[in-house]
Amino acid sequence: MSAIDEGIVREYFEQNGFFVRQARKYSVTARKKTGEEEIDLLVSNPAWLRGGREPDFFLFASELPFIQRAVVSVKPWHTNVFTPNILKSSPEIFGFLEQNVLKQLPRFFEADAPGNEVGARVTKILVLPALPTAEPFRSQSVALLKERGVDAIISFRAMLTDLIDKIESNQNYSKSDTLQVMRILKNYDLIKDTQLELPVGREPTARKLRAEILK
Repeated sequence: MSAIDEGIVREYFEQNGFFVRQARKYSVTARKKTGEEEIDLLVSNPAWLRGGREPDFFLFASELPFIQRAVVSVKPWHTNVFTPNILKSSPEIFGFLEQNVLKQLPRFFEADAPGNEVGARVTKILVLPALPTAEPFRSQSVALLKERGVDAIISFRAMLTDLIDKIESNQNYSKSDTLQVMRILKNYDLIKDTQLELPVGREPTARKLRAEILK
């Protein structure tokens, strides 16, 4: 996974008020990952309120307030759609859900941090490029993800759309290469609010875009 892929996910959660921790600074390619190395990011929400509902399976910015803390696995396979066949033939997608990984989570979250009391729920989030749009393949993919223990998913499209909407062209994001690149592209009208990779002249509302992603 490249730094830019992880950077997009990190910025998305930070822009929505989360504390984000990177589990490691190196990549593992020549051997099997250890339990700790299966984790990409750990996030916690200092504004989480007790008594709220569980977040939906399909995550958008409006669902993030319902997440207390989470372990995040990033799969930036941008040219792939996570069809049932891909999910069945790619066990590495679910590496972060193995018991030897999950049992290490308590030591990553400080017990005295807000919302991190013993027994607090940890949402297991998978970041992916896309699911099939046609049925029954879409429903089958969702069922497979849930069966393996995924609590929620979020697409790169949803994250990028949210970030682009939040970025101001007249701000200098010198502390974030990811946001600065987006700001420059937005400044020169190469990307527009809620219009990422959509036909020219089509500017759907956030509600319409959310419906399109859920389709």
